[in-house]
Amino acid sequence: MLCTALGIVLGVLVSLYALFELHYFLRMCLCVVSARYLKKRMHILDTGTVVGLCLTNDIDTLLYHMNNARYLREIDFARVDFYERTALYRTIRSKGGSVVQGATTIRYRRFIRPFTRFTISSRIVYWDNQSIFMEHRFLGGTDGFIHCIALCRQRVMQCSVEDVMATLLKSGLVVQCTPKKLPATTSSTECLEKVETGTGMDSATLAKPDLPPEVAKWLEWNDISSASLRSECGG
Repeated sequence: MLCTALGIVLGVLVSLYALFELHYFLRMCLCVVSARYLKKRMHILDTGTVVGLCLTNDIDTLLYHMNNARYLREIDFARVDFYERTALYRTIRSKGGSVVQGATTIRYRRFIRPFTRFTISSRIVYWDNQSIFMEHRFLGGTDGFIHCIALCRQRVMQCSVEDVMATLLKSGLVVQCTPKKLPATTSSTECLEKVETGTGMDSATLAKPDLPPEVAKWLEWNDISSASLRSECGG
Protein backbone atom coordinates (compact mmCIF):
# COMPACT_ATOMS: atom_id res chain seq x y z
CA MET A 1 0.00 0.00 0.00
CA LEU A 2 2.78 2.40 0.93
CA CYS A 3 4.69 1.56 -2.25
CA THR A 4 1.55 2.24 -4.30
CA ALA A 5 1.04 5.63 -2.64
CA LEU A 6 4.69 6.59 -3.16
CA GLY A 7 4.46 5.48 -6.77
CA ILE A 8 1.39 7.66 -7.34
CA VAL A 9 3.06 10.69 -5.72
CA LEU A 10 6.22 10.15 -7.77
CA GLY A 11 4.14 9.76 -10.92
CA VAL A 12 2.28 12.99 -10.22
CA LEU A 13 5.54 14.89 -9.62
CA VAL A 14 7.12 13.52 -12.80
CA SER A 15 3.99 14.44 -14.76
CA LEU A 16 3.99 17.96 -13.35
CA TYR A 17 7.65 18.45 -14.23
CA ALA A 18 6.98 17.06 -17.72
CA LEU A 19 3.95 19.30 -18.35
CA PHE A 20 5.07 22.46 -16.53
CA GLU A 21 8.34 24.10 -15.55
CA LEU A 22 7.51 23.44 -11.93
CA HIS A 23 10.76 24.90 -10.58
CA TYR A 24 9.92 28.26 -12.20
CA PHE A 25 6.46 28.42 -10.60
CA LEU A 26 7.75 27.37 -7.19
CA ARG A 27 10.51 29.96 -7.24
CA MET A 28 8.09 32.65 -8.42
CA CYS A 29 5.81 31.88 -5.48
CA LEU A 30 8.81 32.05 -3.14
CA CYS A 31 9.79 35.44 -4.57
CA VAL A 32 6.29 36.82 -4.00
CA VAL A 33 6.11 35.55 -0.41
CA SER A 34 9.61 36.79 0.40
CA ALA A 35 9.05 40.26 -1.11
CA ARG A 36 5.62 40.72 0.44
CA TYR A 37 6.23 39.42 3.95
CA LEU A 38 9.97 39.26 4.63
CA LYS A 39 11.50 42.30 2.92
CA LYS A 40 11.08 46.00 3.61
CA ARG A 41 8.74 48.09 1.51
CA MET A 42 10.42 50.37 -1.05
CA HIS A 43 9.61 53.77 -2.50
CA ILE A 44 8.64 53.49 -6.16
CA LEU A 45 11.79 55.36 -7.27
CA ASP A 46 14.15 53.31 -5.09
CA THR A 47 16.48 50.67 -6.55
CA GLY A 48 15.60 47.11 -5.61
CA THR A 49 18.18 44.33 -5.39
CA VAL A 50 17.98 40.55 -5.41
CA VAL A 51 20.85 38.08 -5.13
CA GLY A 52 21.31 35.15 -7.50
CA LEU A 53 23.67 32.24 -8.02
CA CYS A 54 24.57 30.66 -11.34
CA LEU A 55 24.01 26.90 -10.92
CA THR A 56 24.49 23.96 -13.25
CA ASN A 57 20.92 24.21 -14.56
CA ASP A 58 21.65 27.81 -15.63
CA ILE A 59 24.65 27.15 -17.89
CA ASP A 60 24.66 26.65 -21.65
CA THR A 61 26.01 23.76 -23.73
CA LEU A 62 29.58 25.07 -23.48
CA LEU A 63 29.32 24.47 -19.70
CA TYR A 64 31.32 27.51 -18.59
CA HIS A 65 28.89 30.44 -18.40
CA MET A 66 25.23 31.31 -17.84
CA ASN A 67 22.84 30.62 -20.71
CA ASN A 68 21.82 33.87 -22.42
CA ALA A 69 18.13 33.07 -21.96
CA ARG A 70 18.58 32.67 -18.20
CA TYR A 71 19.28 36.38 -17.81
CA LEU A 72 15.75 37.23 -18.91
CA ARG A 73 14.38 34.54 -16.61
CA GLU A 74 16.28 35.99 -13.65
CA ILE A 75 14.92 39.43 -14.53
CA ASP A 76 11.41 37.99 -14.14
CA PHE A 77 12.13 37.17 -10.49
CA ALA A 78 13.78 40.55 -9.87
CA ARG A 79 10.81 42.34 -11.43
CA VAL A 80 8.32 40.47 -9.25
CA ASP A 81 10.35 41.38 -6.17
CA PHE A 82 10.25 45.05 -7.24
CA TYR A 83 6.52 44.93 -8.01
CA GLU A 84 5.70 43.53 -4.59
CA ARG A 85 7.99 45.71 -2.49
CA THR A 86 6.83 48.94 -4.16
CA ALA A 87 3.16 47.83 -4.37
CA LEU A 88 3.28 48.65 -8.08
CA TYR A 89 1.34 45.59 -9.24
CA ARG A 90 -1.29 45.91 -6.52
CA THR A 91 -1.81 49.58 -7.37
CA ILE A 92 -2.26 48.79 -11.06
CA ARG A 93 -4.79 46.07 -10.23
CA SER A 94 -6.63 48.33 -7.78
CA LYS A 95 -7.23 50.76 -10.66
CA GLY A 96 -8.63 48.00 -12.87
CA GLY A 97 -5.49 47.67 -14.98
CA SER A 98 -3.09 44.93 -15.98
CA VAL A 99 0.56 44.87 -17.03
CA VAL A 100 2.46 42.90 -19.66
CA GLN A 101 6.00 42.88 -20.99
CA GLY A 102 6.05 45.09 -24.07
CA ALA A 103 9.68 45.00 -25.14
CA THR A 104 13.16 44.14 -23.90
CA THR A 105 16.66 44.96 -25.02
CA ILE A 106 19.67 43.37 -23.35
CA ARG A 107 23.45 43.78 -23.52
CA TYR A 108 25.88 41.08 -22.41
CA ARG A 109 29.23 42.48 -21.30
CA ARG A 110 30.99 39.66 -19.46
CA PHE A 111 30.24 36.00 -18.71
CA ILE A 112 28.73 34.92 -15.42
CA ARG A 113 30.55 31.71 -14.53
CA PRO A 114 29.02 28.64 -12.85
CA PHE A 115 28.70 28.89 -9.06
CA THR A 116 29.23 32.65 -9.24
CA ARG A 117 27.13 34.93 -7.04
CA PHE A 118 25.57 38.02 -8.65
CA THR A 119 23.14 40.81 -7.75
CA ILE A 120 20.36 42.19 -9.94
CA SER A 121 19.53 45.84 -9.35
CA SER A 122 16.17 47.05 -10.68
CA ARG A 123 14.81 50.57 -10.96
CA ILE A 124 12.30 52.62 -12.90
CA VAL A 125 14.08 55.02 -15.25
CA TYR A 126 11.07 56.62 -16.96
CA TRP A 127 7.36 56.30 -17.65
CA ASP A 128 4.75 57.73 -19.98
CA ASN A 129 0.97 57.41 -19.91
CA GLN A 130 1.03 53.84 -21.23
CA SER A 131 4.34 52.26 -20.20
CA ILE A 132 6.87 51.95 -17.40
CA PHE A 133 10.53 51.60 -18.36
CA MET A 134 12.77 49.59 -16.04
CA GLU A 135 16.52 49.04 -16.02
CA HIS A 136 18.03 45.82 -14.68
CA ARG A 137 21.75 45.37 -14.02
CA PHE A 138 23.59 42.14 -13.28
CA LEU A 139 26.40 43.07 -10.89
CA GLY A 140 29.35 40.87 -9.98
CA GLY A 141 29.19 39.58 -6.42
CA THR A 142 32.77 40.54 -5.60
CA ASP A 143 33.78 43.45 -7.83
CA GLY A 144 30.40 45.02 -8.69
CA PHE A 145 31.20 44.87 -12.42
CA ILE A 146 28.10 45.25 -14.63
CA HIS A 147 28.01 41.90 -16.44
CA CYS A 148 24.75 42.61 -18.22
CA ILE A 149 22.24 45.44 -18.55
CA ALA A 150 18.65 45.26 -19.79
CA LEU A 151 15.91 47.78 -20.52
CA CYS A 152 12.33 46.56 -20.24
CA ARG A 153 9.10 48.24 -21.26
CA GLN A 154 6.14 47.28 -19.07
CA ARG A 155 2.93 48.02 -20.93
CA VAL A 156 0.04 48.97 -18.62
CA MET A 157 -3.49 48.46 -19.95
CA GLN A 158 -6.95 49.67 -18.85
CA CYS A 159 -5.53 52.42 -16.64
CA SER A 160 -3.23 55.43 -16.76
CA VAL A 161 0.42 54.98 -15.79
CA GLU A 162 0.59 58.64 -14.76
CA ASP A 163 -2.28 58.03 -12.34
CA VAL A 164 -0.63 54.87 -10.97
CA MET A 165 2.71 56.59 -10.45
CA ALA A 166 1.10 59.66 -8.85
CA THR A 167 -0.60 57.37 -6.34
CA LEU A 168 2.64 55.54 -5.53
CA LEU A 169 4.70 58.73 -5.25
CA LYS A 170 2.15 60.14 -2.83
CA SER A 171 1.88 56.93 -0.79
CA GLY A 172 5.67 56.81 -0.55
CA LEU A 173 5.65 60.27 1.02
CA VAL A 174 2.86 59.29 3.41
CA VAL A 175 5.08 56.47 4.69
CA GLN A 176 7.67 59.14 5.51
CA CYS A 177 5.08 60.76 7.79
CA THR A 178 5.06 57.91 10.30
CA PRO A 179 6.14 59.07 13.78
CA LYS A 180 9.38 57.06 13.71
CA LYS A 181 10.56 58.80 10.53
CA LEU A 182 9.63 62.37 11.40
CA PRO A 183 11.91 65.03 12.90
CA ALA A 184 11.06 65.84 16.50
CA THR A 185 9.74 69.28 15.47
CA THR A 186 7.33 67.95 12.83
CA SER A 187 3.93 66.41 13.53
CA SER A 188 2.24 63.74 11.41
CA THR A 189 -0.54 66.20 10.56
CA GLU A 190 1.92 68.82 9.31
CA CYS A 191 3.71 66.23 7.21
CA LEU A 192 0.49 64.98 5.62
CA GLU A 193 -0.50 68.56 4.80
CA LYS A 194 2.80 68.93 2.95
CA VAL A 195 2.09 65.72 1.05
CA GLU A 196 -1.33 67.05 -0.01
CA THR A 197 0.10 70.37 -1.21
CA GLY A 198 3.47 69.06 -2.44
CA THR A 199 5.31 71.76 -0.49
CA GLY A 200 8.32 71.32 1.75
CA MET A 201 8.96 67.78 0.52
CA ASP A 202 12.06 66.37 -1.11
CA SER A 203 11.69 67.23 -4.80
CA ALA A 204 13.54 64.04 -5.79
CA THR A 205 10.74 61.93 -4.35
CA LEU A 206 8.11 63.87 -6.31
CA ALA A 207 9.89 64.35 -9.63
CA LYS A 208 9.42 62.20 -12.70
CA PRO A 209 12.83 61.13 -14.08
CA ASP A 210 14.01 62.76 -17.29
CA LEU A 211 13.88 60.57 -20.40
CA PRO A 212 17.32 58.87 -20.61
CA PRO A 213 18.95 59.25 -24.04
CA GLU A 214 19.33 55.49 -24.50
CA VAL A 215 15.61 55.00 -23.80
CA ALA A 216 14.76 57.78 -26.27
CA LYS A 217 16.82 56.07 -28.99
CA TRP A 218 15.29 52.72 -28.10
CA LEU A 219 11.78 54.14 -28.43
CA GLU A 220 12.75 55.58 -31.79
CA TRP A 221 13.95 52.15 -32.91
CA ASN A 222 10.69 50.56 -31.68
CA ASP A 223 8.65 53.09 -33.68
CA ILE A 224 10.69 52.41 -36.82
CA SER A 225 10.31 48.66 -36.33
CA SER A 226 6.55 48.97 -35.78
CA ALA A 227 6.13 51.08 -38.91
CA SER A 228 8.15 48.57 -40.93
CA LEU A 229 6.10 45.63 -39.67
CA ARG A 230 2.83 47.43 -40.38
CA SER A 231 3.94 48.13 -43.94
CA GLU A 232 4.86 44.46 -44.42
CA CYS A 233 1.46 43.36 -43.14
CA GLY A 234 -0.38 45.92 -45.23
CA GLY A 235 -1.81 47.68 -42.18
